[in-house]
Amino acid sequence: MNPTAHSDPQPLTADRSDPRQDEYCVSDLTDDVEILVDTWGIPHVYATTRMDAFVAQGFHAARDRLFQIDLWRRRGLGLLAEVLGPEYVSQDRATRLFLYRGDMRSEWLSYSTDAEETVSAFVAGVNAYVSWALQDPERRLPPEFGALGFLPAYWRPEDVVRIRTHGLLYNVEQELARALTLRDLGAPGEEFRSVREPAGELDDADVSLYAHLRDEVLDVYREAFAPVDFGTATASEVSTPSGSNNWVIAPWLSASGRPVMANDPHRAVTLPALRYLAHLEAPGLSVIGAGEPNLPGISIGHNGRVAFGLTIWPVDHEDMYIYELHPTDDSRYRYRGGWEKFEVVEESSPVAGEADVVHQLSYTRHGPVVYTDLDARRVVAIRAVWLEPGMAPYLASLEYQDAADADEFRRALRRWGAPGVNMVYASKDGDIGWQASALVPRRVGWDGSRPVPGDGTFEWDGFASVDELPSAVNPESGWFTTSNQNNVPDVHDSVALPTTVDWYSSARHERLRAWFTSGAPLDVESSINMQSNADNVHGRRLLEALSGVATPEGFATEWRELQEWDGTESIDSRAALIFQVWQRRHFRPWLVDTCFQRLGVPAENAAAGRHRLLRADTLFSDIRPDLRMVASFDQNDDGDLQLLGKGVAETLPSALAEIADLLGPDRDRWQWGALHRTTLRHAVLSKTPNTPSEWGELAPVPRSGSGDTVGLTGYDAEFNAVMGSSFRIAVDVGEWDSSLVLNSPGQSGDPRSDHYADLLPAWQSDTAFQLAYSREAVESVVARRIVLRSAASDEAPTR
Repeated sequence: MNPTAHSDPQPLTADRSDPRQDEYCVSDLTDDVEILVDTWGIPHVYATTRMDAFVAQGFHAARDRLFQIDLWRRRGLGLLAEVLGPEYVSQDRATRLFLYRGDMRSEWLSYSTDAEETVSAFVAGVNAYVSWALQDPERRLPPEFGALGFLPAYWRPEDVVRIRTHGLLYNVEQELARALTLRDLGAPGEEFRSVREPAGELDDADVSLYAHLRDEVLDVYREAFAPVDFGTATASEVSTPSGSNNWVIAPWLSASGRPVMANDPHRAVTLPALRYLAHLEAPGLSVIGAGEPNLPGISIGHNGRVAFGLTIWPVDHEDMYIYELHPTDDSRYRYRGGWEKFEVVEESSPVAGEADVVHQLSYTRHGPVVYTDLDARRVVAIRAVWLEPGMAPYLASLEYQDAADADEFRRALRRWGAPGVNMVYASKDGDIGWQASALVPRRVGWDGSRPVPGDGTFEWDGFASVDELPSAVNPESGWFTTSNQNNVPDVHDSVALPTTVDWYSSARHERLRAWFTSGAPLDVESSINMQSNADNVHGRRLLEALSGVATPEGFATEWRELQEWDGTESIDSRAALIFQVWQRRHFRPWLVDTCFQRLGVPAENAAAGRHRLLRADTLFSDIRPDLRMVASFDQNDDGDLQLLGKGVAETLPSALAEIADLLGPDRDRWQWGALHRTTLRHAVLSKTPNTPSEWGELAPVPRSGSGDTVGLTGYDAEFNAVMGSSFRIAVDVGEWDSSLVLNSPGQSGDPRSDHYADLLPAWQSDTAFQLAYSREAVESVVARRIVLRSAASDEAPTR
């Protein structure tokens, strides 16, 4: 793994031909707005007022992503059955359980002083485009609406903030898995399932509380967060773990002498993309970068003074409460020695083709009820920080759009709520830093890592301020990077203010740390290259831990190839292919079964524990459980060493046989990229007859790396690499036009657009293009000019 080896990314060729021009009339504008759409589909908005800029952002987001954001709105508000029919009633009910239902004044003021006005302007732009499209729906609407037989809806500003199930939020799934594992396998089994940081005492857990829990307890919660299922799972419909990388580099360490900010969020790789690039210019407003197409503003990018990027800081924002139900009255639960009534909300909702349904939603004082066991007289509810005011995912980014310097940027993060993020920043003044940002509840005497009784003995004691959370300003190293790993400094009192014990793998961070200390050039070009780095640090560590086992008889060549492999999971690597198939699908199951036998776990409990250790999402990332299980064998003990050798000898041949079944017997064709690919399928159009095939499915793209590499490419059971960074950015702070960016497969979600999949080739080759910021640079790459007129015309969209 040579840290200095990299190739320079080549900018994409821009189309400099005379751009086309379109005009629309938008009644909500106070003045005309110009939108310059560049060669790569990025809208550069030039307005005379801030609010006009946000109107234009909403208009153009709808122009590019109308079906996507309309579906997100319906899913988030629990309105799918209204247009898709009765099979979506259950998901609608689940989603409505988790809507924000608090005071709207507190809600709006939590983000920024002008948040309501900004969101209202954005929504007005979306609605203006909807009105224009509905004048000629057959020609103007994206084809998904015709395929599904419904029309887009108009938005209200409060729709944007009431939806809370669109973000990455934690950690009730871990709480349930921990409780079931402790109950069924004891503390040793839990140590194999996950890595708890900081390590805490688990032997004192009162597992009797978990006697009636089961995996199905969170089915309603999972349904609330699930994407819309149109029948056959696609990359966009697979529930996957996520991650991200970001870093900042000080000017004195950067090869250019200027700070660098780089960010590559890891989410499900979808068609259309999750992120949306935009550029807003107005008096007092100048910001460019990516957000999500259903939100105003920019969450990752720069404002000409400060560059900013985020990764998930997986703070514990959820708690599972278990209540005793009244012996004879199903409407009451025990709380502090008495019996308290559930709050019940009833809502009527239309269903396509059928009568309206009435959703009955129950809440305890802590939150929505997700599970009731009448036989056991137990109820489970979820308390979520993200149901507090100001917790709509990413909307608090509005507060830092105007930050003039690093100090102002840090102050703006005091309003940040959800999701929990590692925010890194770099200013043109040369300052760099990191601020962990989240609304963190104070749990006095408990850490939130396990389900607790809902009887009043486990309560929150307010919330910590962002100033109490970890941070770094101008670190002596000259760099700071985050990859969702445990980065709470030792000086931070994690007992007084527990944040989480469920951190992501440190593998990506370890590789990045090695790069920063290697002496390799550090700039925007090398940052873009590093974002696709395919070195599996923990994979090598696992093989090194097994280097002492006997060579499996008959397979010495293959075992030697693995032991000599440098850990780089390149597309053309045969060793990477063998390692991934062997480790994930053969050696890990053997390890789990063998460790359970060594622990003396009863067979009936081992089956459930095995499921939790081998469930589908463990295929994506994190070799830490394997490393811990291997470490439980004493390699100075001949018996343990022989047993590990037996495991390798049993599983390596079966892995090789599986590869032969998948790719054929010719080992010259055995390459990781031949199996590990991304095939992007549109959730609707891939199942719609009589549509062009390229609308529904894009050509497969071979992918390097895996779920344990900096260039994360987590894959599903069919080796489809459905996780990773479809959006990447590296900002050249101060020399803004030299920044590099990519948003694959394209800016538009409309398959009729030139920008539907035009960036997929760049993503395949791990390259990027320059993100034009100055007016001069933007003018040099304009492909289309759009003018939004503030006066009515024949083509005026009306609301």
